[in-house]
Amino acid sequence: MTLHPLAARFGSVADAYERGRPGYAPAVVGALAAELGLGPGAAVLDLAAGTGKLTRALLAADLEVVAVEPQAPLRERLAAIIGSERVRDGFAEAIPLSSASVDAVTVADGFHWFDQAQALAEIRRVLRPSGGLAVLVTFPDWSGASWGEELGTLIERLRPEHPGFDGPPWREAVRTARGWTAPREIRVTTSQPADPRRIVDHVASMSFIAALPEGERAEWMAQVAALVDNGVTPAELPLEVVVGLTTLA
Repeated sequence: MTLHPLAARFGSVADAYERGRPGYAPAVVGALAAELGLGPGAAVLDLAAGTGKLTRALLAADLEVVAVEPQAPLRERLAAIIGSERVRDGFAEAIPLSSASVDAVTVADGFHWFDQAQALAEIRRVLRPSGGLAVLVTFPDWSGASWGEELGTLIERLRPEHPGFDGPPWREAVRTARGWTAPREIRVTTSQPADPRRIVDHVASMSFIAALPEGERAEWMAQVAALVDNGVTPAELPLEVVVGLTTLA
């Protein structure tokens, strides 16, 4: 299996990804667990787990979690945090778990990188009857910071064609695959600490920024750091998480 060229860049920014990407509040996991009928001890597969932002929140909610991540730098950081026994090397299109082995599958900010038809077939294979899928997408709201609008404009100008923004919605893939209940979404809004260094790391961890030539990337990130450091950043900023949900029909 091969990764999308942009997705493959996450391994090169594993440290910035861990420092800058937001975590998931208990309310987010509580909502998806309630929607999918997951009780304590339910078996959950966290696909494309990265450094385990969602994995850790699932474990904290008393769920029994296995995390699958294809990129070694991210996977190694995750294993150091939650234990190697919970972490597997693998792809969404070739999940290294036995059939009918989990009650739910979660994907946080990663479904758009998959070969979606193949991934859904594999997800279906590993789910137990009536098992469910949760596809999470995070939307940081930086509008309350003095630099928020300008930074958003800079990022949008730089962004190339990207499957997370320009590809078909996950709901379309689920409907095309058939055998799933009608996809639905819920929204959970929480807040996250907004330390300026964390914001800069978040930007640095974006795939298309990590993919820039080294000199151009350094120059661009210096501009971002100056903008944020010289502006006003609230102690916390809102974070909206959209949780897409479907179950085996």
